[in-house]
Amino acid sequence: MKVLITGGAGFIGSHLTAYLTFKGVEVVVLDNLLRGNKIEDSILDKITLIQGDVRDQDLVIKLAENCEYIYHLAAILGVDVVADNPVETMETEVEGTKNVVYAALKQGVKKVIYASTSGVYGHSAIEKSVDEDIMIDPRTSYAMAKRYNEIYLKAMYEERGLESISLRFFNVYGPRQDDRMVIPRFFEQALKNEPITVFGSGKQTRDFTSVEETIISLVKLTEISKGAEIFNIANETEMNILELAIHIKELTQSSSEIKLIESPANRYDYEVERRVGSSEKLYKATGFKPNTDIRIGLKNLHETLYQIN
Repeated sequence: MKVLITGGAGFIGSHLTAYLTFKGVEVVVLDNLLRGNKIEDSILDKITLIQGDVRDQDLVIKLAENCEYIYHLAAILGVDVVADNPVETMETEVEGTKNVVYAALKQGVKKVIYASTSGVYGHSAIEKSVDEDIMIDPRTSYAMAKRYNEIYLKAMYEERGLESISLRFFNVYGPRQDDRMVIPRFFEQALKNEPITVFGSGKQTRDFTSVEETIISLVKLTEISKGAEIFNIANETEMNILELAIHIKELTQSSSEIKLIESPANRYDYEVERRVGSSEKLYKATGFKPNTDIRIGLKNLHETLYQIN
């Protein structure tokens, strides 16, 4: 089997690339490498890595030749980066997905697997866990573009028969994630004994999901799901950001001060007081859902990254 992974040299993409390569799949990766190459050296000679832009339609069409699936993970990530670049964020999402769909149709690809986001829920239903049927409330350029692509993919199935899966990721964490995201940023600050900076009150909660279980969920859905479906990939538990900072400080035995700071104005629409997801639909489809406790996940991450025995 042969697959194309856009954004395959990024955080989640590099883990997917490694997993599929280990399973004997022929993997072609398209990535602009602006954030470097996170693919492990041990598998670089076993894949085809092309540096390029998902907005280059001719290139995407060429790379999709003879592929069974396209995993479309290419995106601009990080709250600060996205907030400062809303136009490029939307263009990358919308144009990139259109090119992936066009390539899939032209080359006879079976299915597109698309990386959406829990951000499409916005400020809705903060009093309970969110499932795929709840009324959504996307407010940012990033979330709006993701939601547009979910609708676009469903329409392409209804009109052209292209199967797809849209995956709403909930705060994925793990090895090779960079400090645009909160967990590696806290670890970096703690290990340097610098202030661990927490936006707002720190009482806002998130549902943290390990990258390993995210990849397992994604691959299982690829094999099972039919039509055009949307799935949460969530751990179904939550931790507030202040607790996260305290736990990482304790893990690293850091002398860092935990410092509450005011959120920048451009982060307002990204700051949600509570978000926890339901993976019940995922479980019903695959018999699997993420369940690693965030405290165990952080301990494993610390030991993996810093070789603590």
